[in-house]
Amino acid sequence: MTEANGATPGAAPQVKMSVLAQYVRDMSFENMVAQKGLTNGDVQPDIQVAVSLDARKRPADHQYEVINKFRVTSKNKVGGETLFLLELEYGGIFHVEGVPDEQLHPFLLIECPRLLFPFVRRIISDVTRDGGFPPLNIDTVDYLALYRQELARRAQAQQPEQVQ
Repeated sequence: MTEANGATPGAAPQVKMSVLAQYVRDMSFENMVAQKGLTNGDVQPDIQVAVSLDARKRPADHQYEVINKFRVTSKNKVGGETLFLLELEYGGIFHVEGVPDEQLHPFLLIECPRLLFPFVRRIISDVTRDGGFPPLNIDTVDYLALYRQELARRAQAQQPEQVQ
């Protein structure tokens, strides 16, 4: 027995997702080595990568914008001076249907960024190489862990302060 839409009664709704567009919303790369006249000879880079996410509903039905924000800082282990700073905001427009409302937020902040990540990685690699450094292939981001950390941070922020 099937319903009018072809689904089996009691079955979970069919999730439909497609990437409608991807784009660089904002990017900057600052090469401090070149700006300050340093040489690459005495450099032992320490790379720090910070990732944040943003998602919002778009005016069209079932459309959402998801933004991956990356801040990559390379500092010299020896003196601590910054070698380069790369900031990238990479967005995607997604059409998402069939995801229950209570699962939509994690879906947008876990599954959608996962699809964009290979493109972000390539951009970061190309920009660092074109900026005069070895290409930086950042490690895969665990978006599920990132999402859980953000939920924990929000829960902690909402707790009333303890009186001592």
